[in-house]
Amino acid sequence: MASIVFGAGASHTPMLNMTAEEWPLFEEVDRHRPHQHPDGRAATYNELLAKAAASMQAEITPDKHARRHGEAMAALDRLREGLGDARLDAVIVVGDDHKELYGDDNMPAVLVFRGETIANVPNRTGVSAGSHVDGPRRPNWMQRAAARYYEESETRHYPVHARLANHLIAALVEAEFDVSAGNALPAGEGEGHAFGFVHRRLMTEAVPVVPVVLNTYYPPNQPSPRRCYRLGQAIRAAIESYPENLRVGVVASGGLSHFTIDEQLDREVIRALSEKDADALQELPRARLNSGNTEIRNWICAGGALEHLDLRWVTYCPGYRTPAGTGTGLCFAHWA
Repeated sequence: MASIVFGAGASHTPMLNMTAEEWPLFEEVDRHRPHQHPDGRAATYNELLAKAAASMQAEITPDKHARRHGEAMAALDRLREGLGDARLDAVIVVGDDHKELYGDDNMPAVLVFRGETIANVPNRTGVSAGSHVDGPRRPNWMQRAAARYYEESETRHYPVHARLANHLIAALVEAEFDVSAGNALPAGEGEGHAFGFVHRRLMTEAVPVVPVVLNTYYPPNQPSPRRCYRLGQAIRAAIESYPENLRVGVVASGGLSHFTIDEQLDREVIRALSEKDADALQELPRARLNSGNTEIRNWICAGGALEHLDLRWVTYCPGYRTPAGTGTGLCFAHWA
């Protein structure tokens, strides 16, 4: 029987692909992207700036950036080491797609990829995955950061545990989850940044993956927090019914709050995961899961799949980058 023996969660923001000295560059794009107040109401950058506490200036000093960047890099190293030491046969990667592969013409709420391999292609377009900035081009510094999700020169085909993926799809359908299934990517395309980050930044050796894609971001068919948690529980049940002896890991890619940091929300999510408070995770207000906060759904799903394990450690760094309080709630966690 297969079993889940390892769990991880990791932010995948472009901030992690940059130096601490480069973090203030984000003000250029943060000024033009949509934001939200902590209660979920839409906000502009200037509205956030007008209401920002004077203490925010102390959060964006070079020393504070350097310390938080260092903590995040150390946490990534720790996760990478832990994933390698776990001797896994397969990794379920729960991530989202920012219209990299799926668009408004066909946006699955939940998709399981079941091809034999999944391609990671060099970043050719100059469009920065995960930026959520309208327009065909990105600043050069953001293009450089985005390129780190992808191969440098040649397409690489990473292994997928297709047998486990097919079993997972069948079991989820039996559990009354109407999942989409895909065995190929659009011609010339590769995996999105949520999955490329796991391959490029968390794996030292290519463990076969099963990509689970959640539509966290785009209305009208975003799964509710309750549905995400129960999906995680169903994933665990499906894995435990797989007839082969496999050591399986689950990784949540993305989050926590962004592009406006909401420390209160982030710390509540961390508390609920740590204390296995399933009700709190399932009852998170959907109004607060807008903008980049939507990626918290990936962690909620992982929390359902990992509720039999203990959250061994968490590193949380509120990665403020502008005087308006924009940035990413950088979070890294390990279950065992």
